[in-house]
Amino acid sequence: MKFGIVGATGRVGQLLMKIIKEKNLELGSVIFEGSANGVVFPQNTVITNDWKTFLENCDVVIDFSAPVATEAMVTTAIENKMNKALVIATTGLDDHQKNLIIKASEIMPVLYATNMSLGIAVLNKVVEQVSSILRDFDIEITEMHHRYKKDAPSGTALTLAEHCAKARNLDLNKVRVSGRDGIIGERTKDEIAVMALRGGDIVGRHTVGFYNDGEFLEFNHTATSRETFAQGAVKVATWLASQKAGLYSINDALGL
Repeated sequence: MKFGIVGATGRVGQLLMKIIKEKNLELGSVIFEGSANGVVFPQNTVITNDWKTFLENCDVVIDFSAPVATEAMVTTAIENKMNKALVIATTGLDDHQKNLIIKASEIMPVLYATNMSLGIAVLNKVVEQVSSILRDFDIEITEMHHRYKKDAPSGTALTLAEHCAKARNLDLNKVRVSGRDGIIGERTKDEIAVMALRGGDIVGRHTVGFYNDGEFLEFNHTATSRETFAQGAVKVATWLASQKAGLYSINDALGL
């Protein structure tokens, strides 16, 4: 099985290469534009900036990149009817890009997750259960990331909010609040706040709070290293490579 990495010169991309090497797995191809920035690739790895060439030289793709790159990769795979296993961890995708992922899953196995850590996978299940049980509690979600993160709120925070809304049969697009300023009136019963903080080199911290009169309950997840995302991605990619066409979640891969 040959791995392909989108964005191999990035921070997570370099960690992916390190883990693939440590596990004695094979890196088939990498794709990026511009300079390699001193990154050294294993011998026999196909290095390219052409999507078709990249996909032809790997069996399973791991994609931690940007929405425009994910769109180009998925579009190429669909147009050429390539049966490749795609692990997509890019956040900030728009509706069109998400629909492309769904279309790709009709002809190949695709796993899409906004976070590749085991802890977040478990947290998504937990907050959905708590949201259903504590229906009268207010839900507030905060996330903190490094200064370089481009999208806000984080995909992980939005996924957590989606699980909370689902448990209460709410449409997140109608109840989500991502900022408060001025005289805005009292908090509404159903609103779910998702707030973003940015600064320093914070890898990722997410807090989901359930607040009521006299008590509150908070769940925290802190990523202390990007390696947790890379390790998770390699694990689910290995699982996905043997699956049939379809759209999968990280919970499917982890058996949660």
